[in-house]
Amino acid sequence: MPDSPPRLLRAWLDSLSSGIVEFDRNWAENAAPSLTLKAGGEGRGQVEYSAIGLPDRTILDLTPSPDLAAGRAFGYFVPAPDQVAFVFPLEHGCEIDPARDLVYVAGDFNGWQGAVGQPEWLLTPAELDGERVLMWAGPAKKVNWPAPQRFKFVTGDNLWLVLPDNAPNVAIDNGNRNRLLDPARTGRHLWRFMLGTPIDLAEPWSVAAGQAPDAPRVPLVPGRFFHELKTDLPLGALVDKKTTVFRLFAPRARRVTLFLCEDLGKQETAQTVPLTRRADTSGASGVWEAAIGRRLHGWFYWYTIDGVREGPGRFDPEAPVLDPYAMAAVERRGPGIVLDRAWIGRGDGDFRTPAWHDLVIAEAHVRDLAANAPVPADPLQRRGFTGLRQWVESSEFYLHHLGVNCVELQPVQEFDCLAPEEYHWGYMTNNFFAPASAYALDPASASGVRELQALVKAFHGRGIAVVLDVVFNHVGVPAHLLYIDGLYYFEHDAAGRLANWSGCGNDLRASAAMATRLIIDSCRHLIEAYGVDGFRFDLAELLGVEVLRQVEAALKKLKPDVILIAEPWSFRGHIAGALRDTGWASWNDGYRDFLREYVRGGGAADRLEYCLRGSPWYFAKWPAQTVNYTESHDDRTWLDTITENGGNDGFAPTANDRRRTHLMAAILFMSFGVPMIAEGQDFLRSKHGMNNSYQRGDLNALDYRRLYRYLGTHAYFADWIAFRRGEHGRLLRHFSRPGEGFFQFFRSSKAEPLAALYNADHSHGMVRLLFAVNPTTEDATIPLGTAVAASGPWLQFADHERFYDGRQGSIGLVPVEADLLVPMLSCGLWVGFSEG
Repeated sequence: MPDSPPRLLRAWLDSLSSGIVEFDRNWAENAAPSLTLKAGGEGRGQVEYSAIGLPDRTILDLTPSPDLAAGRAFGYFVPAPDQVAFVFPLEHGCEIDPARDLVYVAGDFNGWQGAVGQPEWLLTPAELDGERVLMWAGPAKKVNWPAPQRFKFVTGDNLWLVLPDNAPNVAIDNGNRNRLLDPARTGRHLWRFMLGTPIDLAEPWSVAAGQAPDAPRVPLVPGRFFHELKTDLPLGALVDKKTTVFRLFAPRARRVTLFLCEDLGKQETAQTVPLTRRADTSGASGVWEAAIGRRLHGWFYWYTIDGVREGPGRFDPEAPVLDPYAMAAVERRGPGIVLDRAWIGRGDGDFRTPAWHDLVIAEAHVRDLAANAPVPADPLQRRGFTGLRQWVESSEFYLHHLGVNCVELQPVQEFDCLAPEEYHWGYMTNNFFAPASAYALDPASASGVRELQALVKAFHGRGIAVVLDVVFNHVGVPAHLLYIDGLYYFEHDAAGRLANWSGCGNDLRASAAMATRLIIDSCRHLIEAYGVDGFRFDLAELLGVEVLRQVEAALKKLKPDVILIAEPWSFRGHIAGALRDTGWASWNDGYRDFLREYVRGGGAADRLEYCLRGSPWYFAKWPAQTVNYTESHDDRTWLDTITENGGNDGFAPTANDRRRTHLMAAILFMSFGVPMIAEGQDFLRSKHGMNNSYQRGDLNALDYRRLYRYLGTHAYFADWIAFRRGEHGRLLRHFSRPGEGFFQFFRSSKAEPLAALYNADHSHGMVRLLFAVNPTTEDATIPLGTAVAASGPWLQFADHERFYDGRQGSIGLVPVEADLLVPMLSCGLWVGFSEG
């Protein structure tokens, strides 16, 4: 039997009047394939257009796809039988700057890592179909063509570039995602069609190969151009003295209806107002609006949105939709609350945000801090912003006495807890502008706005900056943006399924123009309305470097000293290296993992050197670009991770657990970078070994009685923080990286112990610091030499148990000698006052 003809796999638009169809293998016949395009469905009637035989010739032309389409989708094309070309597009959302970055093709054919730095595998600037790309073109035999080969693109800095979620030629090997160079798909499996009139995105379109009525069809979905649609108009509910304008971006909607009520108890009889789609000269405007001739401040509102009801990105006309620009919400499902921006006002603007290199951060959760706080708050207040504000304003406030100057609050934007009393970490966001209704005393009156403003101001009054943990990589339930336009706002794979590198099932397409704007507008609002000092972006790898660059540029125009921290990974990859040339700092997971092992005798001194230097080279280009930490809300607490007790239960720590915690604190605060601790880490917080406590408010709430039980450890952390932020701590706080001579390191005969001399070259004055640590269970001697020992006088400021008051002349017990004794599980800090 003859081979069956190629099977149609996908079809997508590359403009409103042209598109691409993909077959499962090359089209071998001389004649072009026959296609049928259909619009309609759902009882609206069927309209069919064919490539041949129809007078209006709606499909004007069908030609082999240009090389750019194959290069963009597959990463390669075959310009001739004996040639292969690899393509990396330089398009919207691209993280590569060709003026700065070198990009290589690496794969089975050239040893993968061995291709980096080799000129013969370097991609060079080129142009395909009028667009800029990076391209490598050469003989097919160089890549063992036509045998199937895996490949990927990598930078000269050894950053492996992430494959797009919708890449159709993914090969997964041992969890690694690579592209496949397939001899059966050379570019001849793609065809481009042209249309006589622009397509209406509100209709369900499909394509079939051939003209049989029962021919299998594939959905025709909008492509890259669609995600560049945008508007600069203000969005949301816009209130002035006499009118309220409601404006929503919904580019594929067929109908948008606004629901309004003044009484929350009368939602069933809410007024309905149809929104009108604004005209646009391109025919592709996605903005819908309605103007009401009165001031509706304090009213409640929501939308329903109708459109295509089949295939990827289908609409649900029954789902109530919370406006993504709503400034307050009653709960996760809505409704939104109409607020006059003049009523919201501005947050605290008198606080001066500390310089990044001066920061000492504590990660904390609103309810964890407030639940057991020794203040006269009632249970409702303790659930949210007001109870925490009362604790912050108390003379006994824990973080104030600890000495940190920055708090990183876990998410406080509207999230998807099922009821206000339910404990929730907040990493499932439903609205990016509204303060969490579960933390507000009276959500229906938008009280959370004033309460969050007051909380930020209270922290500022304590000299503590406020960084908000924000989640823009996915959304909570209900996924309101999915109902507005699932194709526009969310990533999909080649089969049309929602991407899931967040682990939450709906990865935001952050590079879509209006998704990027939504992120930026949200952050601007949080700065302006609440006075926050910065942000920590959850799973920032999913947003991409280019989006993070745009966020940085926009926010620094508003607040030049804004603090920007990325969690630089996801289940897909890690971008800390790619952020080196940006103004973003990153959580340093390598530092975290190393220190957990080092204090248990499982790490080498050379790696500790790297950490003390501030993780230079790959991770941090400048000192404060690394946020050093050993515990966060994720996973087990520090103590439960390192404890000698069985079951990872550190609730009753051993003596060695405590000493190892002190070693960790000493190393953390002696490392270049931004130190971050987790709430309660300074008083040996334990969750009895639980690995994921996101729903366990009982375990997470701080037990302040434990602070007094382990007061010595709390005081040890507080003394290190005071030293770090004090006069001599300036040698640890650097805006730019000092010269190589700043550090001098000394090692013992064992692999783990280390001594570090800071300001060894006197480049930062005549004061020097000497820090020594021994994580082993045997005493160690570290040879310093007579030159160091005699260059004093040296005053010991701290050991593994306490700080000494060196300013008053009292010293520790261990002198600085040519052969420095460092007892088992101990450390020491000395300050030297050299005269030259």
